[in-house]
Parts: sequence; C-alpha cells; structure tokens
Amino acid sequence: MGFFKDFKSFLLKGDIVSLATAVVIGGAFNKIVGSAVADIIMPVVGILTGGTDFTQKFIALDGGEYATLAAAQEAGAAVMTYGNLIQAIINFIIVGLFIFVVLKAYEKSKKKEEAAAPAPTGPTQEELLSEIRDLLKKQNS
Repeated sequence: MGFFKDFKSFLLKGDIVSLATAVVIGGAFNKIVGSAVADIIMPVVGILTGGTDFTQKFIALDGGEYATLAAAQEAGAAVMTYGNLIQAIINFIIVGLFIFVVLKAYEKSKKKEEAAAPAPTGPTQEELLSEIRDLLKKQNS
C-alpha cells in the first residue's frame, strides 16, 4: 500500500496540479494561436508574397519536374518539402510574437494592479514615539 500512497501524494502535489493546468491551458492557447495564424495572418502573408503557398514549395530529389507537390508524391518521387520548413518558421515567429504581446499585456495589467493597491500603513511617528516613551518609563521605574 505504501507505493500507492506515495504515488497519490506525488500526483496531488501543488506543482503537478499547476503543471497539468498549464498544459491544458497551453493546448487551448495553441489552438487559438494556430487559428489566428492559419485563418488571419497567413492569408495576409500570402497576399504580400503574391499568393505563394509555402507548403507547396518542394524540390524533387529524382531530378524530375513536377507541377505540384501532389503530382511529385503521386509519381513516387522523393521530395524535400522546404516550404513546410519555411511555414514552420513563420508560424514559430508569429506564435512567439503572440506570446510576447500577451505577456506584455499581462505584465502591464499587473503593474496597474500593484499601483492601484494601497500602500500598507504602519504606525504613525507619534505612535512609535509614544511606545518608546512608555518603554523608557517602565525601565526607569
């Protein structure tokens, strides 16, 4: 029974629960970012690059000429799809930008919360001096 008890305590540690929560939220955030990249940003990039679909960029390693990636794959040619790498790099940069913007906004909101929070108040100077005076009176008597 000791193994299962230890395993249960391991699973219920705060760090594990926090990590699991972060993974789930990260997965959901990934879908949002993926949609923003595929549905909003890449069409704009496509327009800026003259309608280029990077995922269709390839080099046929057999030396043949193929009109499309699908045609090369259908012919059984070995292909190097360098366009997928370009697409992945663009996605990485955009995801990094998205995360940067979200974290900057989060930090900015935290600073506003900290600035809005009242400063902790302590005893006034008069109260402190009164306490010192009272302590000195007790010591002298």
